[in-house]
Amino acid sequence: MIIQLETGISAERKEKVLSELESRKLKLVDVKTQLNHYLVALGKTDFDLRQIGHLKGIRDIHVVSDTYQLVSKKWKTSSSQIDLGDGIKIGDGNLALMAGPCSIEDEEKTDIIAKFLASQGVSIMRGGVFKPRSSPYSFRGTGIEGLKMFHRICRKYGIRIISEVMQVSQIAEMYDYIDVFQVGARNTQNFNLLDELGKVDKPVLIKRGISGTVDELLQSAEYVFSGGNEKLILCERGIRTYETSSRNTLDLNSVPILKEKSHLPVVVDPSHGIGIRDFVEPMALAAVAAGADGILFEIHQEPEKAASDGAQTLNFEEAMQLVKRTRSLFDLRSSW
Repeated sequence: MIIQLETGISAERKEKVLSELESRKLKLVDVKTQLNHYLVALGKTDFDLRQIGHLKGIRDIHVVSDTYQLVSKKWKTSSSQIDLGDGIKIGDGNLALMAGPCSIEDEEKTDIIAKFLASQGVSIMRGGVFKPRSSPYSFRGTGIEGLKMFHRICRKYGIRIISEVMQVSQIAEMYDYIDVFQVGARNTQNFNLLDELGKVDKPVLIKRGISGTVDELLQSAEYVFSGGNEKLILCERGIRTYETSSRNTLDLNSVPILKEKSHLPVVVDPSHGIGIRDFVEPMALAAVAAGADGILFEIHQEPEKAASDGAQTLNFEEAMQLVKRTRSLFDLRSSW
């Protein structure tokens, strides 16, 4: 059960609410986010809710049967939206395009890509500076200095930044240079990291785990929300199956399922989802048709020379076509 408290509830009124709920042997979790104040009450709710709904300080009460409470659509039927400022929004009637290289490289290449994105009206640039790689000998990123350079260039073009955080100690040093923290597939169940991201006042995009279920992705988001951060985005990026003809199996079934289960925005990463450059665009279009709120994809001026993931990275001409076609399809979808 979710109890939404009134903004600015007095300590006295809150204490009366807590006493009443505790008398019913409910386990209470106090959740105060950037936007609202909640009590998550766990236990039997087989009583008339009007018995507590009349208490002063309570704004609303919602019974949620899901194990994930706050991210569930059963209490918040309207879709959530992430506002990054300057009209840049993710979710609830907007198609967010987020593009950039797998890894941030040098200043010249980063500037060329950011300038290209600005010319296409793409206002969010992705790029990793801390890279989790399967091989310890692969390029592992330019680190915090690379992020500072990335930030400086993107601000010049009015572009927002999304980049992956890999461990708790990186959150503070990244905070001033990032707009959206990305939790990668390998860290989706790094619960210490999720707990700490619940304490920050910046959006968090959580990718589905390599072998994770839809419900496990939602539980990961619940960790962040219950920690105090409700600025969340869910990302389908493909899962590992027995199929070997593509890098992963992009599970587009998850898009309408997540939209049905949760009020959070849902985006899709077709680059990692299929891992084959020629098929990134059709999978991006399929994701838009399935109801995705955004597409996260990889581009580079010379994919063959990219520091990482060149095989799934689009060149500028291919990226222009994807941007044009996904927007056209989104416009068509909006009229359905």
